[in-house]
Amino acid sequence: MSNLYVEVDDEALAEAASILGTRSKKDTVNAALQEVARRHKRLKALERLVEMGRGGDFDVLLDKANYRR
Repeated sequence: MSNLYVEVDDEALAEAASILGTRSKKDTVNAALQEVARRHKRLKALERLVEMGRGGDFDVLLDKANYRR
């Protein structure tokens, strides 16, 4: 873990702590950074699913005869 000293917007920090349910500044910043990384991964996964859908990868599900095979 790195020690990093930065100026932080107190209002934004308080709002993030409320949303994230954290109590300390350190926990809030770490949780926010982790959430950004997780959100980015989810977005990339969703983009891959969209491309798969456009490519017809899920078309087999449209045929109810094949739906539960």
